Amino acid sequence: MALERQVRAKIAGKRDLEKDKEAQYWMEEVLGEKFPAGVLYEDALRDGLILCKVINKLSPGAVPKVNTSGSQFKMMENINMFQQAIKKYGVPDLDVFQTVDLYEKKDIAQVTSSIFALGRACYKHPEFQGPFLGPKPADECKRNFSEETLNAGQSIIGLQAGQNKGASQAGQNMGAGRKIILGK
Repeated sequence: MALERQVRAKIAGKRDLEKDKEAQYWMEEVLGEKFPAGVLYEDALRDGLILCKVINKLSPGAVPKVNTSGSQFKMMENINMFQQAIKKYGVPDLDVFQTVDLYEKKDIAQVTSSIFALGRACYKHPEFQGPFLGPKPADECKRNFSEETLNAGQSIIGLQAGQNKGASQAGQNMGAGRKIILGK
């Protein structure tokens, strides 16, 4: 039992309530409606309805059938449909949480991380005008050098290759010297 308690404590320690609030605010802005009053963040997301609404707002028709009521299976099906839809939208597979992370509240920090990944993926869709969540991902900066420029670089010895135009570190002494004691 002690190991399980330690694992739960470590996972709970990863959770940042400020990030949860930021993710909730972003989803509310995207949807144009507030989360249910008096309901915890993870409880509001648990049935997958809000998540499906968010992805359908970003990419209309991404989740064609959202289960609004039903059994646990139907709620988990909503979460699975959301996960598939955000992968198609551009969220890397590594950034997508597991269904149990949300449904069983095992790792809410990972759920929030996935929502942030969805917010970053929005930058790659020019049809989406905002609001955005998280920093804008970097764009690829392809460089094309001519053969002449590439060949000119062959004759340069970099400083990491052991050549420093005659300079050395001789005479530099920072702190105490290393002492090697043999026989102990």
